Order: sequence, then C-alpha cells, then structure tokens
Amino acid sequence: MYTETQLFKEICSEKRRVDTRVLEQVITLAVEIAREGREGRKIGTLFVVGDSEAVLRSSRPMILDPLQGHADEKKHIEDPNVRETLKELAQLDGAFVVSDEGVVLSAARYLDTVSDSLELPLGLGSRHMAAASVSHRTGAVSVAVSESSMVRMFDDGKLISEITPELWMFDRYSSQIRNRPVAQTEEGVTIVGPAE
Repeated sequence: MYTETQLFKEICSEKRRVDTRVLEQVITLAVEIAREGREGRKIGTLFVVGDSEAVLRSSRPMILDPLQGHADEKKHIEDPNVRETLKELAQLDGAFVVSDEGVVLSAARYLDTVSDSLELPLGLGSRHMAAASVSHRTGAVSVAVSESSMVRMFDDGKLISEITPELWMFDRYSSQIRNRPVAQTEEGVTIVGPAE
C-alpha cells in the first residue's frame, strides 16, 4: 500500500508535468459529475489534463467551442462558477482540455484515437479508449467519467486508477484528501481507499 499523495506524485512526475493541485481539482469535479449527473440523468465525460498544446493538435472541436474567446482567468478549474459551467457542458459529447495551470482551454473536443498497442479491460467504451489513447500519445493524463458513475484515470495509455464516487465524496467530508491509502491490483489498477 502507498498513499494517494504518492500516486499523484507518480502521475505528476517531470515526464507528465501535471500540477498535483490541478489534477486533484479535475478528479474532484469528475467525481461530482459521476455522482450527481445532470438534470436527473447520469452522464459521462472526459477531461484531459496537461500537455494541452499537443492535445489540441491531436483533436478537433465537435461543435463551436463554448469556451473559446473567454479570458483564461475566467476559465480556471478552481472557480466555482466555472465548475458549474463545466457540469452543464459535460452533457455535450466530447472532451475538456485542461492546461497545466488549471485553465479549461476547450470543451466538446473530438480526440483522435489510435487503439494500436493499447490494452484495456473488456467492457470499457470509446470514451475510455480515447482517454487511454491521448494519454499514450501525449504527455497528458486523462480522467474519464462513465455513465455507470465510475471515474477512471489513464496515464501513458494505461488504466491506473478507478474511483467510486460515493467513497471518494464520503471520505472528502470525513478527512483530508492527502495520505489516503491506495492499493494496486495485479492489473496495475489503483483503488483509492478510505482514510485510516
């Protein structure tokens, strides 16, 4: 066992250059979306964090980008108004691109997906394949929200973490996010556990 902080440090290494605080904010938002849904229905979405220039080059807008033209300071992931906006936009198909600084640069992006050499567990859909693919081809980390209310994190083309929203949120209310134990399975998937 090792702690969640160690997991974040491993993901947010020099190789990835992803800010730990930004990744935590994205995961928390993803968990809220998975848990709450929108307007009474479950929704899925995808966040791609870091290496945003490469991600934007290997993707295209599915519709006119609702975030384009807004100042960066008005699109920061920590802003409660931005978070509510992103929850609304999550109902649209496509991915969000989040910079290393926590600015949500784009929404409703179609990610170019290459499935060669990716090995994902059976049963995961195209959103998860896109998340794995973009994390494999760029220096980004992907956080996918499935309509079954699971949050999965991908790094270097591999599924590295599965988060059950109810456990995550319950633990957030009862303790600090840092230093929670995590367990790795034989498949390399990390399960976030409750605080000790």
